[in-house]
Amino acid sequence: MIKLIFCLRRKSGMSLAEFQDYWLNTHAPLVRSHAKTLRIRRYVQTHTLDDPATQQGIARARGAPEAFDGVAELWWDSREEMTAGVATAEGRDASIALLQDERKFIDHARSPLWIAEEHPIVG
Repeated sequence: MIKLIFCLRRKSGMSLAEFQDYWLNTHAPLVRSHAKTLRIRRYVQTHTLDDPATQQGIARARGAPEAFDGVAELWWDSREEMTAGVATAEGRDASIALLQDERKFIDHARSPLWIAEEHPIVG
């Protein structure tokens, strides 16, 4: 299983609630509409809870950096499937549409992403 993991931080001026609402109710349906074309097997959003005291306490105890506003995970069966999803004109158009929408609510310069291979340990 291959995953794209995207640790998101919202654009300046957006509240956490605005960011998460847009991400869930506007961007997620757009991802869903392009999932087949891009050969995405699974897409999950993990939203940070709006609990600053707990979040800061946990981060401080570990010496962690600034928190993320959420994490997106996209799954493909293989690297070949992931690559094939953007190998067509339709796939490239879908990728561009998603990127253009992301620019409305994600601070890309502060939101790392990477491709990883999943190794389940428990469950």
